[in-house]
Amino acid sequence: MTSKHKEITEWYKRAREDILDSMDEELEMELDDDRLSPDGSGSAMSRQLYFKELFRLQGELVKLQDWVVEKKLKVAVLFEGRDSAGKGGAIKRITQRLNPRVCKVVALPAPNDREKTQWYFQRYISQLPAGGEIVLFDRSWYNRAGVERVMGFCTDYEYEEFLRTVPDLERMMISSGVILIKYWFSISDDEQYSRFMVRIHDPLKQWKLSPMDLEARRLWEAYTKAKETMLERTHIPEAPWWVVAANDKKKARLNCITHLLDQIPYKDIDHPMVTLPARVHNPDYLRGPVPPQMYVPEVY
Repeated sequence: MTSKHKEITEWYKRAREDILDSMDEELEMELDDDRLSPDGSGSAMSRQLYFKELFRLQGELVKLQDWVVEKKLKVAVLFEGRDSAGKGGAIKRITQRLNPRVCKVVALPAPNDREKTQWYFQRYISQLPAGGEIVLFDRSWYNRAGVERVMGFCTDYEYEEFLRTVPDLERMMISSGVILIKYWFSISDDEQYSRFMVRIHDPLKQWKLSPMDLEARRLWEAYTKAKETMLERTHIPEAPWWVVAANDKKKARLNCITHLLDQIPYKDIDHPMVTLPARVHNPDYLRGPVPPQMYVPEVY
């Protein structure tokens, strides 16, 4: 075997290891999700089918990303739903293989004192995508129709004003070229209870439960009423709501990604062949030694 063949063989070996490592990353997240599930799976779908479809869909997301960049599209996707509905897990799988400079996640904290004096939508508007960007909102301006309404963080007037004006605002976004897609992740009362119990008993997930989450659990019916009102008054032809059945996390992710891909017609973008340039070798260059104490201990 020539040295060139050996180099190519080694390259393929390294490429295969990199692909397997990428798959391991997803497997790690799945095992973390399912750690305390009674049947060890957390889903009626087999892992093999799930991984096969997820990797296929993530490949399509990369194509969509290239199309968005090429055509300078502006894509905003809203993810709403109850606590533990699986919004974050779906967002992770969407962004996992994408360029973070193109596909960004926005998860704004509670407004500070200055932001409370601003126009309610102001801090969200500044996060909208520019041309060639995808922005995923992990909760959005619809906080006002949900948590703020139920917890009393806004007045009745502010709440009604929000429901009255948000359809017009979204129509303005769309008129300006923003592709706006809104998802509601829907889970049952029993399923939320089960997921909360998992978090309570899992030391790696207890941080996900805040006092606000526990209060939201107590006020399940109030949240249901607020959700129904929100969907009724803000489901408009230009920006409809799409409900994701989310009791099964794996199916919810695959269904959401499939639907998202269907919302934006895209095609493969031809990329020029990439050729690595020959590295410059300077005979006068001597690489300096790295002191041993600077290295991270190789525990593994």
